Amino acid sequence: MTRFPHLKQDFAASLVVFLVALPLCVGVAVASGVPAELGLVTGIVGGIVTGLMRGSSLQVSGPAAGMTVLVFEAVQEFGLPALGVIVLATGLLQIAMGALRLGRYFRAISVSVVEGMLAGIGLVLIAGQLYSLIGAKAPDSGLEKIAGLPEALVDAFGSGAALASLAVGVGTVAVLVLWKRVPAKVRTVPGPLAAVGLATLAALVLDLPVATVEVQGLLGSIQPPSLGAFGELANVGLLGTIVAFTLIASAESLFSAAAVDRLHDGPRTEYDKELLAQGAGNTVCGVLGALPMTAVIVRSAANVQAGARTKASRVLHGVWLLLFAALLPNVLAYIPIPALAGILVHAGAKLVPVRSIVSLWRDHRGEALILVVTAVSIVAVSMFEGVLIGLALAIVKTAWEASHIKMEIVDKGAGPVQAYLSGNATFLRLPKILDSLESLPQDRPVELDLSGLHHLDHACRTALETWAERHSDAGTEPVRVTTAA
Repeated sequence: MTRFPHLKQDFAASLVVFLVALPLCVGVAVASGVPAELGLVTGIVGGIVTGLMRGSSLQVSGPAAGMTVLVFEAVQEFGLPALGVIVLATGLLQIAMGALRLGRYFRAISVSVVEGMLAGIGLVLIAGQLYSLIGAKAPDSGLEKIAGLPEALVDAFGSGAALASLAVGVGTVAVLVLWKRVPAKVRTVPGPLAAVGLATLAALVLDLPVATVEVQGLLGSIQPPSLGAFGELANVGLLGTIVAFTLIASAESLFSAAAVDRLHDGPRTEYDKELLAQGAGNTVCGVLGALPMTAVIVRSAANVQAGARTKASRVLHGVWLLLFAALLPNVLAYIPIPALAGILVHAGAKLVPVRSIVSLWRDHRGEALILVVTAVSIVAVSMFEGVLIGLALAIVKTAWEASHIKMEIVDKGAGPVQAYLSGNATFLRLPKILDSLESLPQDRPVELDLSGLHHLDHACRTALETWAERHSDAGTEPVRVTTAA
């Protein structure tokens, strides 16, 4: 025991994380449009492969609700055989970024963009899973999912099977919401497991006509990418999907690591090594044709709260998932699909930061706008384009705020008019600068003092020179320009 002084705490924590991860792995896989066992494969790799590596000692990795929408779109567009290629390439890119020590730079991504990304994912996830609650097929695009919901719900009330499915799903969500209010002894069973377990029991006892998980067996579901599948790398759309997978999976993992660090007093995350660990895990998942992995805050928080002290807990949770997948795979066939949909509706709701939006709107309206625009863009267009729009908006906002400019005009009534510029003169503030200069009297000499500028970009310099020439051409004395020494 001296070699493993915290084995007791880590063993207990690993069981809790396993029980939390099991329904989530299966639910994410089903919602992603792939065999349920592939979710378990990713959870196993996240526990055993990524769990053994250095980075964040208490963070737990596996299939994440935040990647569900992107994976579903990729499988629909390129097919399941191409998923392994996408995930493998994602893993190799993450390894390269970790080796190049780029992990720390993900902390520079605007928090509003990341929260907007998660909010957009959450909205699309909720909209899509509401169809699964009633046993209906969801439309492809985010807008179509939302627009078609009222009609789908009205149709559901005319079908006994749809109502039974809806009851199971709503009951699952209700258990998840109310679970924190049950006695502490009962709460030793994780909420997601209790919700799915009760839903499964209800469906069996009442013989409800609801769809259940299709089981193919662990080995039957693993589909390593064939050589022919790598030919898809010539597809520009697939390359864009790989970039999206890489950026989103990396950002989600590293932001999760920062959140987990706030939950415990142990060793801090080494971001570049964590990115290497995530890359190694995704590379293995790609070879096995499984789902992509990220660090998952729900499992990570459960790990910390259960008393985990070292990475042994997350490795053991991967071992328990492996034993379950190998010995009890047929148990999955009893789980109702609407129960898994309920789990993901609840998870999607947690991704929408309503409190953050309200707080940001009070104090930082620009950041709130970035969050909302990113989320709406993801719903209206797609994941990749939505994130790019959010990043572009964040860059423009930062550039605008960085280009503070102050102009002071001193006119004593006689002699030259003095204009003092200070701050950062960039093209973003050019209209304001030129409006002020062009309003000066044309028949008076002007002294333009630029010594207070910290930065003068090429566009502003050219515009100021052009204005000075025009002003001098009016017959007055040439504009005298003073610059910093």
